[in-house]
Amino acid sequence: MISLTENAAKKVQVMLEGREQSTIGLRVGVRGGGCSGFSYFLEFADTKSDSDRELDSHGVKLLVDRKSFLYLMGTEVDYVDRLSESGFKFNNPNAKRTCGCGESFSV
Repeated sequence: MISLTENAAKKVQVMLEGREQSTIGLRVGVRGGGCSGFSYFLEFADTKSDSDRELDSHGVKLLVDRKSFLYLMGTEVDYVDRLSESGFKFNNPNAKRTCGCGESFSV
């Protein structure tokens, strides 16, 4: 399972409400790259692929491709808003090593 914290879900819902075009949910995934091997990404999903896994977390529809799902199983996405940092934070139990910025990891 991949989930959002309640705080992250609230932030995503506010962002979705502010979009002009129709959006079906939030795409969560990983891409090759970054200083540790893989990079996380979040983007608005306007379409769903047949191979996407569809999850629900606090009322937000999450779409995850098959490859990303393997790397993200058990991950919780949080939203932090502090003086020193603001944004979405991935808490991935599968990550063996992460970079200093927290946006890339290796398994």
